[in-house]
Amino acid sequence: VQLQASGGGLVQLGGSLRLSCAASGSIFSLNVMGWYRQAPGKQRELVAAITSDGNTNYADSVKGRFTISRGNAKNTVYLQMNSLKPEDTAVYYCNLRSINGWSNYWGQGTQVTVSS
Repeated sequence: VQLQASGGGLVQLGGSLRLSCAASGSIFSLNVMGWYRQAPGKQRELVAAITSDGNTNYADSVKGRFTISRGNAKNTVYLQMNSLKPEDTAVYYCNLRSINGWSNYWGQGTQVTVSS
């Protein structure tokens, strides 16, 4: 399984970005796709996740500003980020794991920088 992420960049305070991640290979039907982020000097943290049947979960810090969704083919996940803040600056990583947790894959990171 390979994950290809895209969509990061530099944006001003209050701006928006949309991250995309496409999974290829033998993808198990029951899975969770999500976005994590890691800021300098901090641990990687969950931003948002969505299960194969559409249930979502968000970090408290992004609720109401970020929206995670799946593409029609279910092998693509998007993260719409609105009202961005400088504290959202981080490297964002796409993740795919099986529901039972036995398989876990990471995409390459994409940098998101929010300037004030």
